[in-house]
Amino acid sequence: MTSTPDLAPADPATLRKPVRALRTTGPRKAPRKTSRHPYRAALSTTRARIGLVLVGAVVLAGLLAPIVAGHGPTDQSGLSLAPVGTPGHPLGTDDLGRDLLSRVLYGIRADLGIITIAVPVGAALGCLLALAAAAHPVLDTLVQRIFDLILAFPGLILALAVTAILGPGRLPVVLVIALAEIPAFGRLLRGGILVQREREYVTAARVGGSSGPRVLVRHILPNAADPLIVQVAVSLTVAVFIEGAMSFLGVGVRPPEPTLGSVLSQSMPYLAQAPNFAAGPLITVTALVLGLSLIAEALNREVRR
Repeated sequence: MTSTPDLAPADPATLRKPVRALRTTGPRKAPRKTSRHPYRAALSTTRARIGLVLVGAVVLAGLLAPIVAGHGPTDQSGLSLAPVGTPGHPLGTDDLGRDLLSRVLYGIRADLGIITIAVPVGAALGCLLALAAAAHPVLDTLVQRIFDLILAFPGLILALAVTAILGPGRLPVVLVIALAEIPAFGRLLRGGILVQREREYVTAARVGGSSGPRVLVRHILPNAADPLIVQVAVSLTVAVFIEGAMSFLGVGVRPPEPTLGSVLSQSMPYLAQAPNFAAGPLITVTALVLGLSLIAEALNREVRR
């Protein structure tokens, strides 16, 4: 018979070690999700924050115009071309004795009202045409010719043609900006749809039995629409220039209603005599355009990643 070796009794201390290890080593918590929305991450950069501050300051000034402005934009006083710091007129007065601060603030309101209507209208029309182009090759050819026709007219010629038909006012400015933005949004969305059509997930959706319109709306369109956010910021910048140019040439909003472009146009003959006349609208337009450009640049970098 073979005898089994005697086993040494286990040390109680060693038996407690695994128990302590199990007690101290519990299940690890799941790491917190640190991923943020891409556009939120883009707007958290330094440049984007500067742009948001500039645009927010201009927008806030326009919204608070009835409270901040001490005079109406068309009220006249006996002071003509008063300098900066004149009592009751912090930015001075224009050639007709109207308060420049009031005219600049109400000009911001007019400009913001125009561009915030015109750009969405142009974006909506351009996107609808792009979706129609994606539906059928014949419609695609027709839509492309429409884009080419709009782009064939330079912005100034288009503005003069529309104003000659409708006359000066808010409606022609909105129409010109909307027409100018239709090809930008339409071609951008059409290109995105063509790229997304070749992806594997689209093929898988079609094999799964999804119809063409369902695939377009639920799968292709959400992935192709990301660059449109960037285009909105760019189009707002372009719209500020178009409105300012039309008002500067006298084919925009009718006087005496102020816009930044019209106030800047009225100041041209008095640049040497009263430089403060042009300073207000010029600084405001610069801040608004610079802020929108910084936001567009930050969003564009995030989309390209």
